[in-house]
Amino acid sequence: MREKQIDQQWIDRIVQSLQGIEYGSVEIVVHDSQITQIDRLEKQRFPLQKKQQTGKLKEVKFK
Repeated sequence: MREKQIDQQWIDRIVQSLQGIEYGSVEIVVHDSQITQIDRLEKQRFPLQKKQQTGKLKEVKFK
């Protein structure tokens, strides 16, 4: 099997997809030895809410 070169344009796209992700993943899809797609999945993590003395979570209302 012959080694293929990756174009600088694809490397730049991959690096751009990785920038700014704190939690998540970047998936590179390959078809017939060619990069065809880059998927970026970014997750946001939030701290758990603390229970009030009643044992219930504090209710938050959205407008």
